Amino acid sequence: MTTLSKRSTIYLDPALHQALRLKALETSRSMSEIINEALKEALSEDAEDLAVFDERAGEPLISYEQMVKRLKKDGRL
Repeated sequence: MTTLSKRSTIYLDPALHQALRLKALETSRSMSEIINEALKEALSEDAEDLAVFDERAGEPLISYEQMVKRLKKDGRL
């Protein structure tokens, strides 16, 4: 943990807390390190999704029916 870290209280499901404690012990890492890594990954995935949405913002919209027809035509449905 760095000196710039912020302290926060979170409430975990008891089973998740136990699993986190075990993982911390088995990997010789702190629970905070594991939680920080998981949050960074989750937020990174969100950022990637938002970037894709921004890239595709100008694409024409198609209806659900049109999409189903296209998928059937391509043999995916």
